[in-house]
Amino acid sequence: MKLETLLLHTLFAASLLLCGLTLGSMLKAHPTSVHLANDAAVTAAPSARAG
Repeated sequence: MKLETLLLHTLFAASLLLCGLTLGSMLKAHPTSVHLANDAAVTAAPSARAG
């Protein structure tokens, strides 16, 4: 009985840590697609004017 309780507590702590890390990474992530689209629009604009 003691071993099962220890395993359940360890599993709960590991899952809580994993959920916390996942949530933290989602909140701190910066979308790179917006930066890529913005950079492409900036570099495409001068070539469109020259033509």
